Amino acid sequence: MNSRNLVKLFLTTLLIGGVTGGVVGFLARWSEFKPYFSSFEVSAILSTFIWLFGVGLIFSVISQAGFFAYLTIHRFGLGIFKSASLWNAVQLVLILFVVFDLVYLRYLSFGSGEGISSYIVLALVVLAAGLITAYFKMKQTNAQSFMPALFFMVVVTVLEWVPVLKTNVEGWLYFMLFPLLFCNAYQLLILGKLIERSQKELASKRAHKPTGTKEKKMKAGELGKGS
Repeated sequence: MNSRNLVKLFLTTLLIGGVTGGVVGFLARWSEFKPYFSSFEVSAILSTFIWLFGVGLIFSVISQAGFFAYLTIHRFGLGIFKSASLWNAVQLVLILFVVFDLVYLRYLSFGSGEGISSYIVLALVVLAAGLITAYFKMKQTNAQSFMPALFFMVVVTVLEWVPVLKTNVEGWLYFMLFPLLFCNAYQLLILGKLIERSQKELASKRAHKPTGTKEKKMKAGELGKGS
């Protein structure tokens, strides 16, 4: 990918993280911000949105760091296991392990005196987002891309989400989760298009280079004849 498309990926993902953080932040922590809307305090709403937008930008940066880390890990995985099908099987095991831990370990840590259903629902939200994104990634490319996409959307998202998972504050759980999911899904689905565009731009540059070189040679030849 060339630098222009890399910068485009960074900025658009940053914007998605900021806007999603701003919107989801109000919804996830509605009990805190409802009085601003009830009394229609425009300045308070705007200042809060700017703050939520800024936090969403931080979530976006975390998402992008996780995405490029996974691209490296994926290359290593293919190199170590020497087989895409074997690497996919390993990723499937890790996905199941992470989803189980997302429910069971969180319930052991925070679920005293309450049901496990809310912990299951949260894990299912992550898994559903991963399955949907992986399906569209597979439609874009091929069947082999389904498992890596699902692994990234589930395992990497949960790893990026760990700082808030440790606190278990409901408002912050959703506030961080959805910007991560949107940013991760966007990067996964747009990457192939940006790489293809970069390749076309590179091919276009190469196609014009020989023409320019030939013109210079012809001009040099004409000058030589003239002298």
